[in-house]
Amino acid sequence: MTKPKEEVRTLALDPNPKGELKDLGGSRSDEWNMRLLNLVGSSLPINNSDVKASNEAIKAVCQATVDIAPADPVEGILIAQLMAANEASLALYRKGWQNVPEYFDAGTKFLQLADKAARTVVLLTERLDHHRGRGQQQITVKHVTTNNVTADQAIIADSVTTGGGRTASPALLAASSASPMPILDESDPAGVGRGEKTK
Repeated sequence: MTKPKEEVRTLALDPNPKGELKDLGGSRSDEWNMRLLNLVGSSLPINNSDVKASNEAIKAVCQATVDIAPADPVEGILIAQLMAANEASLALYRKGWQNVPEYFDAGTKFLQLADKAARTVVLLTERLDHHRGRGQQQITVKHVTTNNVTADQAIIADSVTTGGGRTASPALLAASSASPMPILDESDPAGVGRGEKTK
């Protein structure tokens, strides 16, 4: 038995892509951007036979994608999945709450699936933020000049800002021998410091 002859495919890539639709998919290749747009449009929980309604929905998703502004194809993929997961979550919530009491189990299942899709939206949003920041954190310490401070008390800074935008209280940065320093635990990253160390 002879093997069937394999068909050879030839692909010609554009060496100078224009990227006119980069705001939709993050790529310099408009073929990629259009493919991603078509995939997102077909994944939306809408009636595609209603051309007017589906066009309006796809246009709205495209506008939101442009507002989020994917910088590269990875961001384009994350944003596309984010859009699809968000639409799925909201559609499932609607179905869950519209269910009649006789179908309580079905309504509960819809709401569970909606919650799962909503958690996916959160995860994708965090991944997008992480990709944009490349995991880098920035710490800025502002210096404050102090006057009339006793020898056992000093203010180190008026605030500390981390890459997440949190600011630590100046009281937490003060050191004094009169009172123990507050204990900061990992569940309190903002630095509220409710516990105190005992001597």
